[in-house]
Parts: sequence; structure tokens; C-alpha cells
Amino acid sequence: MSIHRYTTLISAANLAALIASGSETMTLFDCRFDLTDENAGKLAYQAHHLPGAHYVHLANVLSGPCTGQNGRHPLPERATLAQQLAACGLHHNHQVIAYDAQGGIFAARLWWLLRWLGHEAVAVLDGGLQAWQKANLPLSSTRPIARSGDFEPTAPLAVTTDVTTVMRNLSTHKYTLIDARSADRYRGQNETLDAVGGHIPGAINRFYRDNLTADGHFKPAHVLRDEFNSLLDEKPAQRVILQCGSGVSACLNALAMEIAGLHGAALYAGSWSEWCADPKRPVATG
Repeated sequence: MSIHRYTTLISAANLAALIASGSETMTLFDCRFDLTDENAGKLAYQAHHLPGAHYVHLANVLSGPCTGQNGRHPLPERATLAQQLAACGLHHNHQVIAYDAQGGIFAARLWWLLRWLGHEAVAVLDGGLQAWQKANLPLSSTRPIARSGDFEPTAPLAVTTDVTTVMRNLSTHKYTLIDARSADRYRGQNETLDAVGGHIPGAINRFYRDNLTADGHFKPAHVLRDEFNSLLDEKPAQRVILQCGSGVSACLNALAMEIAGLHGAALYAGSWSEWCADPKRPVATG
């Protein structure tokens, strides 16, 4: 009997059924995090989490070392990340489910990273922890026993780009840049995370929360497709570069585009925090 593989989203009901089935080919990750308090997500996990979930920390696992010039959350080394996930029991044939309680941005980061490692069977819990709790589904404070898995990186399913390409695009206009930050930060107002306010010249704004309904679930695929197509002006997804402040919330736009059937957009992982670290790079505001 074939087993359904989730590659974008999974509902709370379907995840509950998967957990109840006692599936030995699933790994569940709690990705909760707070950009202003790096211990908050881990403490929340220790208090309660979905049964069987392992915790992964944005800064320590889902990001690499910062140099001051490569952004606030640079990509980790592929081999290092794969080893850390395998240490949680991840095998190459596992269905991975990621969730958070912050609108999906940190779960989407893990979703994108696993695709970057070549793993397709990874999905985000639609509606996050809030959807799970609203359905009155059980939580646990027990940490799962870690058993080593055999997961290793393979050919990437996700595309990256770098600051050189983005800089070159200022004159070639080959790519459409989509900035996932809030509108005020995009304009250069109320900047609290980076030393410089503003955006990369030519970038257009698509706040990551615009992909969600009022209750925190993703909008239907056809709605997302229409909304992104209106931004792209018939440009194919392969000519899109997604960015944000540090390469995290842009992953939610990547997930939304995948749900919409718009495949192939690249992530500029360094994003605004890398771009603005060099005062020679131009800045736009307003």
C-alpha cells in the first residue's frame, strides 16, 4: 500500500492520525523561536510540545556561524545540518513535519533547508501549534529518545543565490526580488533588527503574513497563485529571488509559491542583513 507523502502542508487532523498510527517513518520537529529572545522557543518546547517532537534551534542548528558580513542567519554547512538532523533520528525515507507558533516562518525555514539537502518529503503544520491546540489535540513535556538516523544530503531541490547576483541584478533586472518583511521595515521605518533601514533597490514587498488567512492557515493554492502572478507580471518563478531580513521569513514566501505551483524561485539567504552590512551597497527607502 502506498503511503501519502506530504511535501508542502499537513493539517492538524492528518498529523494527529499519522502520530496515532505509530508510524516509524516520520520525524517531527518543533521550530519555535523568538528573534528577540533566543531561549524562548526552547523553553516553550520544554514546557509542552507535540508528542514525539524534537526541538531545533534557529541560531544553533538552522543557521551557520555569523561573520558580521554574511547576515544574521547564514546558511549552515550542508553536511553539518544533515548530521544534526540525523542525530534526531532522521532517516532518508522519513516524512518530516515541522511546526512553530510564529506564523510558520521558522518551520518554513526547516522546510526549505531540507529541500536544500535534497529531501522532498517535508511539510509544515498548517496553522502551527495554534491549530493543534484549537483541535484539542494532546501535548507532551517528554523529550523523545534520540536514535541516530542515516540521513545524508543529496542533490538540492531548492535554489540559492548570492549577493553578487543580487548586485548584478541592479543593472540587468533579470530577476524580480521579493522582500518578505513587513511594509514598515521595507520602507525603512521601525527597523529594530538591523543597523540600517530600507530595502534593496528594485525589490517589491510581499509580507510573509499575506500568505495566511486571519486564523493563521495558508490561503488556498489558487489564491496564492493569483496573488504572486500579479506581482510577477508574467515573469516565471525561476526568475524570482526571495529575501527578507535574514533569509528566514522569505522561506514562507518560498513555501507559498510551492503551494501555488510556482516552482524554482531562489533564496538570497544573506538577505537585507548581509546587504546592508556593506555601506557601499545602495539602499532604497519609502
